[in-house]
Amino acid sequence: MVYEFFRKIVCLSMHIKYRIKVINGENRPYKHGIKGGYIIASNHQDYGDPPIIAAVNRAHFSFMAKSELFEKNKFFAWLITRCGAFPVVRGASDGAAIDRAISDLQKNRAFVIFPEGTRSKDGNIGRAKSGIAVIAGKTNAPVLPVCIKYGKKGFRRKVWISIGEMIPAEQIAINSDDRSELRRVSNLIMDNIKMLMDGMSEYGDPLPKQYVPKEEKAEASEESK
Repeated sequence: MVYEFFRKIVCLSMHIKYRIKVINGENRPYKHGIKGGYIIASNHQDYGDPPIIAAVNRAHFSFMAKSELFEKNKFFAWLITRCGAFPVVRGASDGAAIDRAISDLQKNRAFVIFPEGTRSKDGNIGRAKSGIAVIAGKTNAPVLPVCIKYGKKGFRRKVWISIGEMIPAEQIAINSDDRSELRRVSNLIMDNIKMLMDGMSEYGDPLPKQYVPKEEKAEASEESK
């Protein structure tokens, strides 16, 4: 009851702050009677990403937030906790955070995660860390790919959010100790998010050409052989 109250307040504030357009809205799980027990994987561009995702879907959400957000302002920490956030230590192997994510999924919640692990500075989509594949593998939960794109900053900034088709659990069922399988699932999820981004080219400003370091080019070339 308390969570639903805060969720509605957050949703209302997001629709006041932004002009949100949903693309492929028919893919939203609640429209198919699915209340939770799935993962939402999205690109990450702004601190507003989690509440924007909550503003266009209906579920009991759960998401990781960097531990610093829980330390600076007690009221803000209290507020985001009521909205489903829990802390994660960035740059560390935080087993407690992964266990919490798994527990929330088993409670039929919709777990929101940003596979890149940090916000993109130029809007382009980066590489996924293994956390998304570990959580998906251990919970046997399907994954809903989502892509968010922002317009120019200003009053009631435009935001476009594209909802992909759910990736079935069978496609991402893995042995979470197998590094090659973790990489495969992570890449599969990010490829789905990138496809959504490609379909949003008509919205907002064009993204800058993505820089690919030499070592990544060499790795991609080796994997394609």
